[in-house]
Amino acid sequence: MARLSNEPLASRSIANAVPSAAPSNETASARSGEHRKQGYGVDPVHKYGLMAPRFWHGMTPDAFWRLAHRGGYRFSVRGVATAAAITGVGLGHWAGEAVQSLLHRKRIERVRLDQAPLFVLGHWRSGTTLLHELLIRDTRNTFPTTYQCFAPKHFLVTEDWLPGLTRWLLPNKRPMDNMPAGWDRPQEDEFALCSLGVPTPYMSWAFPDQGPVYREWLTLDVSDEDRRRWAAALQRFVHTVALRRQGRVVLKSPPHTARVKTLLEIFPEARFVHIARDPLSLFPSTVRLWKSLSDVQSLGPARQRYDWIEEEVLANLNAMYKAYERDLPLIPAGRLAELRYEDLIADPQAQMRNVYNTLDLPGFEDAERAINAYFAAQREYKTNRFELPAEVQERVNQRWQGYAKRFGYQ
Repeated sequence: MARLSNEPLASRSIANAVPSAAPSNETASARSGEHRKQGYGVDPVHKYGLMAPRFWHGMTPDAFWRLAHRGGYRFSVRGVATAAAITGVGLGHWAGEAVQSLLHRKRIERVRLDQAPLFVLGHWRSGTTLLHELLIRDTRNTFPTTYQCFAPKHFLVTEDWLPGLTRWLLPNKRPMDNMPAGWDRPQEDEFALCSLGVPTPYMSWAFPDQGPVYREWLTLDVSDEDRRRWAAALQRFVHTVALRRQGRVVLKSPPHTARVKTLLEIFPEARFVHIARDPLSLFPSTVRLWKSLSDVQSLGPARQRYDWIEEEVLANLNAMYKAYERDLPLIPAGRLAELRYEDLIADPQAQMRNVYNTLDLPGFEDAERAINAYFAAQREYKTNRFELPAEVQERVNQRWQGYAKRFGYQ
């Protein structure tokens, strides 16, 4: 069974190496720099500049200070300066929102999607970003950009000029992997909801020393009023994206895996594509993700380790897939395609052709050329490497046994 890979995408193969067993004391001492960092990663985490925008810079002041209140205002010295900057930027969001509402409110309200959205589902680090990238190679599809998710209330009036002025603030790569970053890159719509002040588990990264927050919003196990508020925010954002660029909107957000029922209530004709990955690759990579984002997005004191992260990662997958399996019968035939990351890497053309055929999407021949070009451009890409101790492997295998069996990893 495939475990780990540091092969370039263009090789289209998955390494069959099993993660190393727990190191001896001598080895652990020699590698203390690796294992002090939560996530079992061998590769360094990319730096995130002090001037780089945090997720919270997309919020208006009222939404941000609600978040700060929930975190008990436990700012670090750096966090105080960041909070002041977020508040200042937020005043600009209010101004931009007023202009966009004046010019485009009625147009947004009148939007009718020509094609229902396509949702990319799957656990964090399962290959959803890669799958999203491949789907948007098809020029008939569109997608929310990082800037649109950062400025969901006013990107119609600022996207043509503001990203160019602020491009220098962003890092070249994401902090947790080797994927490029930039205002024009595709982004999770979960961050747009965050910018809009809608509760999301991602807000745990603002004050990670306080532990996880908004767990119930992962599965939308909230009141009917809150669920309607969430649905209205997502629908308006999708309609605004569709107003900006024509085409089928392709959305990628791992939490949506647990929200299929609500997504179908908003978009009854929606299509879905789900990607799975080996649990022993998912776990350390997701822990690394949550730790690295807690580090760079935190407004509070820095921590070498957050004791809640690993249990949260284990629990989230089970909650997510309990909801996913519950909602599967609601998806009409021909509206869901499922694949595995390892199979996608091994033969992307065959897997993507199957996705198009299953979902009855036209024109794969045109998209195939763009998919080939994308893989050719990623020839030097390498996935992160991890060393997962034997006792952690055992815990993951036990806790995620249902997922492993469901997607063919046991």
